[in-house]
Amino acid sequence: MRKLQSQGVHHITLTGADRQTSIDFWEGTLGMPFVFDQPNLDNPREGHLYFDPGDGRLITVFTDEDRVPNARRTPTDPGCVHHLAFNLSRATFLQAVDRLNERGISHSGPKDRGFMDSIYFKDPMGLLIELACYKFEPPSGCTHADVMIRAHQIRVHAGDYNITEIHLADAIESLVSDRQNSLSVDRSARNPY
Repeated sequence: MRKLQSQGVHHITLTGADRQTSIDFWEGTLGMPFVFDQPNLDNPREGHLYFDPGDGRLITVFTDEDRVPNARRTPTDPGCVHHLAFNLSRATFLQAVDRLNERGISHSGPKDRGFMDSIYFKDPMGLLIELACYKFEPPSGCTHADVMIRAHQIRVHAGDYNITEIHLADAIESLVSDRQNSLSVDRSARNPY
């Protein structure tokens, strides 16, 4: 038996409201360019809008002109989607509260998650959206996941409850040490003063 090896998220498809509400939210609020439009090939009454969330992958939305926004929270029963999280730069994240407030969008305010900061709010159909901003940049040649697994190992070894900035900094130092050669025999921290 062999795995069906995933190589990333291809796309996520959501059930949206009408066409204009969907465009106004995904492009007009979250800044995702509207890149493709066609009928829903399984239901010709619906539209199928495609948006680029910033990494070239796709968020797609089924639209129906008879559906109207419904801010009631989507179900969170087992098997349901709890929320979608989108990455923001630090510069944009620091302005997110003001930008949500100017649209009258109710939100959680910033939440410290140890390795990232988050803000939560609902889309026009009640789906919880998270705006997330990592507290670190991975070293060259590494991914955020590389840093996270190393920080997790450091945290568990230390017996700490959750990942914090010290685990991230130590993980980054460890990854650089593993991946980057040096002419120095002793690469330990030293005080030159």
